[in-house]
Formats: sequence, structure tokens, C-alpha cells
Amino acid sequence: MSGQQEHRARRMWRALEPVHAVSYFAPESRAACDELGTKGYWMSYFALRGAPLGEAPPELVAALFYNFHPGLVARALPAAWKVAAPERFLATRLEAVDAALHRLLGADILASAEVAEAAALAREAALAAPTAGRALAAANAALDWPDAPHLVLWHAQTILREQRGDGHVAALLTAGLDPAETLVAFAAGTGLDATWLRERRGWSEQEWEAAAGRLADRGLLDAGGGLTPAGEELRRDVEARTDALADVPWAMLGDERAEQLTALVAPLVSAILAGDGLLLNNPMGLRPLVDRPSA
Repeated sequence: MSGQQEHRARRMWRALEPVHAVSYFAPESRAACDELGTKGYWMSYFALRGAPLGEAPPELVAALFYNFHPGLVARALPAAWKVAAPERFLATRLEAVDAALHRLLGADILASAEVAEAAALAREAALAAPTAGRALAAANAALDWPDAPHLVLWHAQTILREQRGDGHVAALLTAGLDPAETLVAFAAGTGLDATWLRERRGWSEQEWEAAAGRLADRGLLDAGGGLTPAGEELRRDVEARTDALADVPWAMLGDERAEQLTALVAPLVSAILAGDGLLLNNPMGLRPLVDRPSA
């Protein structure tokens, strides 16, 4: 961040999120869901991420995930629950993540003292994460903890990132940004390809243009589709609120132990990036804290 120190909560998200992201970007999850009988990437995605909620209807999942078109969700749910129960998807999710991390990191690293220490620190942070008003975080926090340290680390980050995401939705609601407007503003502010992001989230061209028009009417988007100064200020405010709402676990852990956790996971994240366990141009706009190793 130019001329400004990065917020602790954002830094920790960037440091840890790749450990969770293998859930959706590594091929093991899709392959495991295909074996169960799901059809296409999105059915597996919504089933795996939504399974902690039980047999949630598409309306609930679309509401909580926020920026996906409800029609995209409805094409996956409740059909996925007819393929397998949420409990089976939860088991499949954990098995697939275990397989992906073994492939990306190797058994020796996963059994190391460093991974065990990272898992203990991340678990402590996750247990301190407030879940009141945060449905996705609460649903994941209610699940049993796995035994293996690398899966404890993964589960802890799952809780922490959903807790952050729930807070982000609250910040977007406070800013008066609906799901489509959120994406339009996000694309304009980050430089992500708008067409790719629109298609990735299931919105039509007409819906996207209508959302852009609403933002322009509020003085947030200029004639060229870029953010106005007011739009940039609103985006900064949303991100600042998101960081503030996500900081409780890290305030509890303290800067020294948070930085220790960052150092412990850095080699793991480097290996995940080297093994293509994360889509580098991702819809989250996530820039991992460590760089992808050179070939």
C-alpha cells in the first residue's frame, strides 16, 4: 500500500487465505465432487462452501455469498443436495483439501513442527473470532475440528475468512451497494477484467449496465466506467470497515504472534502458489503476501 501501512487484518488475510483457497482452486475438490455426481464447477463450489449451512436453499446461499447472481446459485442448489447430503460434502471437502495439501506440500512438511505451531496459532485466532451476526463464520465454527495439524490450519482459516467475508457484506450494506453494484465498483477499483468478473458471477450485460448506471447516478462512477473520487472514497471506506471488523482475532493474538504465524505459513503458501493451488488472477482480488516462486 503506497505511503500507508497495510492493516493487520488485511495482511493476515493475504498471508493465510491461499491455505483455504485450495478448497476451490486445486483440482482435487472438483474431481471429488464429480465422483459424487455433481455437474460442473459451480455445483461443486456452492455445495462445498454452503454445506456447513445444511440443506440451505439457493435464496439463503445467494444472500450470504452476496455477489453471485441468484440464478447461478439456483442452477446448483438444491440439485446438489439430491446428489449427496451436506454432511457428505463436508467430508468430501476435508478429504479433497487433505489430498491437495499432501500433493502441494508433501507429507514431511505437513508433519513438521512448524505446521503444528502455525495450526495452534491459527486455531487460537479462529476461536477468538466473533460470530454474532455472521452466519457463514458461525456455521463453520460449529463444525468439529479436524485432528491433523495441516487440516486444523485450513479449518481455522476457513472460519477466519468467512468471518471476514460476513463483515465485508455488512460494510457493503452500510455503503448501500447491492451485489451487482459491488462487483462493478470492485472491477473499476481493482482493474480486474469486468467482462470476466461479470460472467464469473453470473450477471447479464444488461444487469451489469444497470448497476453501473445506478453508481453513476450516485456520482460514484464516471462516464468512462472508472471510479470518481467519491467512488474511490466509498471503496476505501468499505475496505477499512472490513478490516476493522476482521481484526478482533488478530488483536487477541497480538502483533508478535501474528507475525510469527505469517512467517510460519509463508513457505507453505509459496509451495501452494508454485503448484498452482491458487488462481493468481482470482475474483477476490487476492494478492498473496508471498510471491510465486520463479521457475
